[in-house]
Amino acid sequence: QVQLVESGGGLVQAGGSLRLSCAASERTSNSYYMGWFRQAPGKEREFVAAARWRVGSTYYADSVKGRFTISRDNAKNAVYLQMNLLKPEDTAVYYCAEASSYNGLGPSSVGEYDYWGQGTQVTVSS
Repeated sequence: QVQLVESGGGLVQAGGSLRLSCAASERTSNSYYMGWFRQAPGKEREFVAAARWRVGSTYYADSVKGRFTISRDNAKNAVYLQMNLLKPEDTAVYYCAEASSYNGLGPSSVGEYDYWGQGTQVTVSS
């Protein structure tokens, strides 16, 4: 059972930056995808970013492309989400997720992922 623990959320002004961290109980290089999703109050969970490390591919939602970057530290079994130029509409609970194998739905689908963290709150004030 993979465990994922997010940290790094908080309150930031619009235009500011945050870096979210996801600590994994197993090597992230064993995953098929590692992803970040977010869920705002009253809305469905939505895709933010993902990576397939084995082939060096990254994927981003259009709304965050050019502002957010997903990365990893193999030595720490950690995945990061660097968020720059934050906007009030980025306010949400952010979740780290892992797909241990390919489930056929693609990196932006909630259903592709087998394991989820508990989430970390990001609030961007205007």
